This record gives sequence, C-alpha cells and structure tokens, in this order.
Amino acid sequence: MAEGLTLHQVGEDAVLVEADRIERVTALYVELLARRDELPEITEIVPAARTVLLDGVAARPLLLRTLAGWAIPLHPPAEGPLVEVPTVYDGADLAEVAALWGVSPQAAVRIHSAPEYRVAFCGFAPGFGYLTGLPERYEVPRRETPRSSVPAGSVALAGQFTGVYPSASPGGWQLLGRTALTLWDIRREPPALLAPGVRVRFVPVRGGADAPAT
Repeated sequence: MAEGLTLHQVGEDAVLVEADRIERVTALYVELLARRDELPEITEIVPAARTVLLDGVAARPLLLRTLAGWAIPLHPPAEGPLVEVPTVYDGADLAEVAALWGVSPQAAVRIHSAPEYRVAFCGFAPGFGYLTGLPERYEVPRRETPRSSVPAGSVALAGQFTGVYPSASPGGWQLLGRTALTLWDIRREPPALLAPGVRVRFVPVRGGADAPAT
C-alpha cells in the first residue's frame, strides 16, 4: 500500500483504510472515485479525518489485493462544484480568534474569507461539512466550555477545520459569523449542500466586521 496508508478488514464486507494525515485521506478519496470502475462493487465510500471506509464490498480479497498495489500520490482534489457562503462576520468569538491570531477583527475576517476551502468529509450532524483550506498557523482550539446551543447557520472554526452548523445544536467551536444558507433540506436532492470534494468560499456581507455589501 502507498506510504502512510494501512488496510484493515472490518466486519464481513468492509475495508477501512487508515491514513497518517488528512491530505492522504483526500488523495485516496479522489483516487477511489476516479478509479471506481476498476474495483469490485462497493456500496459506499465514506471519508473521515484519518480514514476512508469502503462498505458493502462485493469481493473483499480482490479489493485488498488491488488497493495494496496502488500508489496514491498526494495531489490536490479534482475540481468540485463551488458553493459561495455569504457570511456576516459578527460571531461571539471573532474578537477572541483575532486576538489569538494577533490581528484586528477586520483582519481576521480577511484572513478567514481569503482561502478557497474544500469539504474533506462530513459528520457530527446531517449536512455538516469539515472544511480544510485555512493555513496551519491559524488553527485555534475548541472552546474550553462548549455552548449548550449554537444557532443554525453559524460559521465556526476549531483546530484545522472550518464548518457551518446546519441546525441548532450544542457545540464547542469558535463562532466567527453566520449565514442564511440552508445547509440541510430533506426536500432538496441531495439534501446536503456540502459534500466531500465541494469547494467553498466565504463571502463577507454587510453587518459584520469589515464586511462590504454584496
């Protein structure tokens, strides 16, 4: 198997690929989607922070042999659809995050809205995407005491990830702002606006720190 990847048999018809870092997970996920026709039937391919689960594998021994022979280069994900997230940067933790970064709240908005993010994987709640793209030097810890309720649409940051809460829920991420976009709607196909591989840009809108009108 490629460097940094380990294969595990799980249950009766699944394979779990463990990676040493999220960049390898992303690269493997892209490769699996691109070469799926070369593989035995797989019901689901589910990426996470350090793993990719291949579930419902029709011929697991063949899949294991095939994957063991793959070389997975670390390369940017294939171009996915772009979702723009209009964001009012007025979150309760914006000033605290700016202080951790050693900048003003206005500069923090510019820092956070500058990158193009990608959905690495989904979890926690239906429609919640874990977005990568913020430079490593801007990682911040979760709050020591989680909030009992975070409003739907809250744009938040924790560790290396940015996320948008699709519904009201408890949460310990640092709140930077809010969006009116609906992240999860069971009447929509697909229900989730954000899925692995989707590109995301946060667009500041009027109402927050240093946010121009759109």
